[in-house]
Amino acid sequence: MRTTFTTLLFALALMSTYSLQAQDPRFSQFYAAPLEMNPAMIGLFEGRYRVVANYRELYPAILDNNPYRTIAASADMRLRMQNDDYIGLGLSAMRDQVGQANFNRTKANLGVSFLKQLGGSRYTPYTQYLIAGAQIGFGQHGLNWQRLWFSEQFDGTNGTIDFGAPNGEGFSDPLNTDVFLDFNAGLLWYILFDDNLSLYFGGALHHINSPSITFLETGDAQLDSRWVGQAGGEVPITRELSLLPAAAVMGQGEHLSITAGANFRYSNRDWREVAIRAGGWAHITNQLDQMGMDAIVVTTVLEMERWNIGLSYDVTTSVLATANNARGAFEMSFIYTHPATWRTSVKCPNF
Repeated sequence: MRTTFTTLLFALALMSTYSLQAQDPRFSQFYAAPLEMNPAMIGLFEGRYRVVANYRELYPAILDNNPYRTIAASADMRLRMQNDDYIGLGLSAMRDQVGQANFNRTKANLGVSFLKQLGGSRYTPYTQYLIAGAQIGFGQHGLNWQRLWFSEQFDGTNGTIDFGAPNGEGFSDPLNTDVFLDFNAGLLWYILFDDNLSLYFGGALHHINSPSITFLETGDAQLDSRWVGQAGGEVPITRELSLLPAAAVMGQGEHLSITAGANFRYSNRDWREVAIRAGGWAHITNQLDQMGMDAIVVTTVLEMERWNIGLSYDVTTSVLATANNARGAFEMSFIYTHPATWRTSVKCPNF
């Protein structure tokens, strides 16, 4: 049993290292991290400005005090240009870290979007928009070698580790990549037939310039571009109850990730609207060299006027469930939306 458990941990460590080199972090509540999903979602909300915060903790049952931790925050607003066309402005940042060596990734982006109305108005039964967005930003990866030990520091006479001894690797201080420039771009189209009947499709390309992320002066490691496809909408069931199905497909290098499912949304349909969402999602990946179910995600969201508070939990369904007892990831999201004036009001779908 001990050998099996050790083998699983070793396999996980190898997968983690490979993932750190090739994959961006992701959120199960992708619909609650709009600026991380698609630059075309900048300014896409019913309000004057929006502030978003996300937190995700992955595999604490295995990695103990050093799990994958991802923190993201963003703020965006929308300005009217002419007629019913708008421009969106956004700022976003993210920090991701994992492991005993505190491997970390930090990035910040400035973004802009243009919302072009294709049909409808505030006086007609439907609204249709095409949105183009782009981001430019900076990023850096880091690694703290001082938190690791190497064979040169192992004292075989008494079986202890001397962290003060030379490690024989030619470095002692934490390592950081050069600060790199990054570009993202995306498109999104949506049509809103009614308050709770909508449809949208979108796509984005991140790291278009494939920036260098090497830790070595003579190295040549590039960050693979990541493509994103998204689709969803809202379907009414009753006056108070509706279904919000959605799917997000992401590809980066050899990695493919699919999250699909739906939330039920119940609203009191009052002028001071309060709504509750609950649903389930499937996460499918080729992480283990074949397509398969990686996790089932259980979600709930509370909407209170200007606030959306979301909670979700990933239940591991892959072979890693043996090592972590199916305890995958915990995630939280907070969205604050400030009401708009009539000049900046746009009808948007529920995501």
